Amino acid sequence: MGEAIVVTSGKGGAGKTTLSANLGAALALEGHKVLLVDTDIGLRNLDVLLGFEDKIVYDLVDICTGNCDAKKATIKDKRFENLYFVPASQAKEKDAITPLQMRNFISEVKEEYDYIIIDCPAGLEQGFENAVALCDRAIVVAMPEMTSVRDADRIIGLIEQRGIEKTELVINRMRKSLADKGVMLPVEEILEILAVNLIGVVPEDERIIAAANCGTPCVLDEKSMAGKAYKNIAKRVKGEEVSLLDISDKRNVFVRIIEAIKN
Repeated sequence: MGEAIVVTSGKGGAGKTTLSANLGAALALEGHKVLLVDTDIGLRNLDVLLGFEDKIVYDLVDICTGNCDAKKATIKDKRFENLYFVPASQAKEKDAITPLQMRNFISEVKEEYDYIIIDCPAGLEQGFENAVALCDRAIVVAMPEMTSVRDADRIIGLIEQRGIEKTELVINRMRKSLADKGVMLPVEEILEILAVNLIGVVPEDERIIAAANCGTPCVLDEKSMAGKAYKNIAKRVKGEEVSLLDISDKRNVFVRIIEAIKN
């Protein structure tokens, strides 16, 4: 029986879709059979990050409403032996499916996959209720700024109300140099506010943008620090003990000198 994991953050922009894509890809690289599910009906983006925007024929709404079976709508990622994807509908409304229909779908695919990674839409309406239906675990994504942490705090409370017992945190787009200056919230302060288990810290990494524009998960980029962080998160999801990456700012010394002069 597979494990269903919802990736959420409350509001948009924290990086949950990027985490979903890369976590799924990293688990597939580890040899697990993984299904990525986009539940952001009307505003799908996971297909773009995977490079599948031109391959979609059927979608999640088609599955849940009986228009086709799950296998017909599922896209196989040829770059990974064990990675599969179910897209959201771009033409339908968020209430096109119900939490009960989503529960039935997740119950079915749990029989076939080791992990089902569910990319939750922004907001706390029906899209959220669909995404958390029958989930075993939640990963909340927050950026190191107070508004994002406040959103994460609210979503953690709602997840607990839905009966999901295991909730973990990923801090995204962290720059230690800015945290040291007090510009960003440090990891320790975020954990004190949210009081959940930390499963990963992803550094700011411009290579993510390049990977997203190419429709390629950055876990395939050996030079990407974020890609390494995502791989470590996947190992922790599996229960392995992995140390956090050293995310010290190691940019070119001349860049740091120029910034010091400006300040």
